[in-house]
Amino acid sequence: MKKPSKQFAVCIDIEEYEASLVLWKLYPILRDKKASEVDYFRIVDESGEDYLYHKSHFVFVDFPRGVKKKILSIENET
Repeated sequence: MKKPSKQFAVCIDIEEYEASLVLWKLYPILRDKKASEVDYFRIVDESGEDYLYHKSHFVFVDFPRGVKKKILSIENET
């Protein structure tokens, strides 16, 4: 399996994770090579902790460097 090269994912399915994920929310992806090898990836969910989620709950997106920097700076402000 090709690991995602994107740094962000949009949640498209919250089934079974209604308390942990927000539909259509943009989540930064945390690097986790072992998880990506089995179609999972790590994000900080609504609990404020990082957890593994299957890739089927998300669509991977990419942005130009400047946009990524701005998104991450906003994320750090909250």
